[in-house]
Amino acid sequence: LVLFMTLPGLALFYGGLVRRKNVLSVLAQCMGIAGLVTILWWACGYSLSFGTGNAYVGDFSFKFLNGVEPGNVGAGYHWISDSMWCMFQLTFAIITPALIVGAIAERMKFISVLVFTALWMFAVYFPFAHMVWAGSGFMCGPLNADAGIKAIDFAGGTVVHMTSGWSALVLCIMLGRRRGHGKEPMAPHSMVLCAIGTGMLWVGWYGFNAGSALGADAIAANAFTTTTLAAATAGFVWALAEWVLRGKPSVLGFCSGIVAGLVVITPGAGFVTATSSVIIGVLAGIVPFLAVAYLKNALGYDDALDTFGIHGVGGTLGAILTGVFADEKANSVVAGLKDGLVMEQFKAVGLTIVWSVAATVVITLVVKMLVGLRADAEVESLGLDLAEHGEAGYE
Repeated sequence: LVLFMTLPGLALFYGGLVRRKNVLSVLAQCMGIAGLVTILWWACGYSLSFGTGNAYVGDFSFKFLNGVEPGNVGAGYHWISDSMWCMFQLTFAIITPALIVGAIAERMKFISVLVFTALWMFAVYFPFAHMVWAGSGFMCGPLNADAGIKAIDFAGGTVVHMTSGWSALVLCIMLGRRRGHGKEPMAPHSMVLCAIGTGMLWVGWYGFNAGSALGADAIAANAFTTTTLAAATAGFVWALAEWVLRGKPSVLGFCSGIVAGLVVITPGAGFVTATSSVIIGVLAGIVPFLAVAYLKNALGYDDALDTFGIHGVGGTLGAILTGVFADEKANSVVAGLKDGLVMEQFKAVGLTIVWSVAATVVITLVVKMLVGLRADAEVESLGLDLAEHGEAGYE
C-alpha cells in the first residue's frame, strides 16, 4: 500500500498538476527515484538507517542485506521478520525524495534529480530514519531511554514530510522560478489525474499510518480511524476556505486538503484519539492552505506543486500537534513521555529544519557543479517530456 502511494498515486497526483508537456517527466522522475532508492537501500541504505551505529546513523553491518533474512522473526526491536521490516521501510524511503519532485517540476533535469536524490538520501534520509526509528536513535523517544530528544513520530512527520518539505523549499529557491512564472498560465492540465492520484494516496496512506503499528491491533485500528477523520476533515475545511475567500470550492482544493490532512496526522496517527484527529484535521485544512494561498506569493518562491506548503508546513504542524494531543488512551507508550513532550517535539522540529536546510544547500551546490541543475530555455519551452524522454503524454 505504501508503494502504491508513490507508484502510481503520487506520480498521477503530480502528473495531473503540471502542464501537459511535462506530465511524463514527473512520472519518469518518480519511477527513476523508486529504482535508484531501492538499489541504494539494498547496498547500504537499510544498514545506515537501522544498523546499530551510533545515535545519528547506522553502520554497514547489513550492507547488501547481509543477515536480513525472512526467518529472523523478532530480531532487533520489531517483531516482524527482518526482511519484511526492511521492505516496509523501503517504501517510506522511496516516497520521501519523490515528494520533492513537486517543488522542482517542469524545470530540473532528469540526471540532476537522480544525482540530487542519491546524495540527499545519504545526507538526510538515512540519518533521520535512524535517529527517529532505530532503537538507538537520537530522537527515538519510545525506544531509546537515552535519546537526546525524546520525541515521538508514529509514521514519518519528521522523517518523511519535514525533511522532504523543507529540502524542497531550499531546492526550488536555488533552482529558480519556471520561465514565464507569474506571466503566463500554468494551470493543472488534468484535475482528473490529480483526483485519481489523491484517491490512491489516501488508500495507500492506510499502509503508511495503520501499517506502522506492525500488526492488526488496537493501535492500528486507531491509526486507521484518525487518518480517515483527519483527511476527510482537512479536505472539507480547505475547500470551505476556498468557497468563503474565493467564491467557489475547487476539486484542487479538496485534493490538496485531503493530502494536507494525511500529512499532518502522520506523526500522531497512533498516538492521538479520534476527537483530537478531527481538531488536527481542521488545522490541517487551514494552516497549509494559508501557506499555499498566501505565503508562497508573498515570498515569491516557485514551489510548483506545493511540496513545501503541504509537506513542509504540514509536517511541521503535525509534529507539534502530536506533542499537544498525544494521549495514553490511544497508545500506552505516551504515558512515560507526556511530561515535556511538546518541548521535545519543538526540539525535533528545530533539528529537522536546520539539518534538512543545511544539507540541501550543500547538496544542491554540488549537483550544480557536477551536472548542472535546470533544463535550458529551449528544453523548458518545448517541455521535458519530448526533450528529455523522447515521448509525449498525449498525441
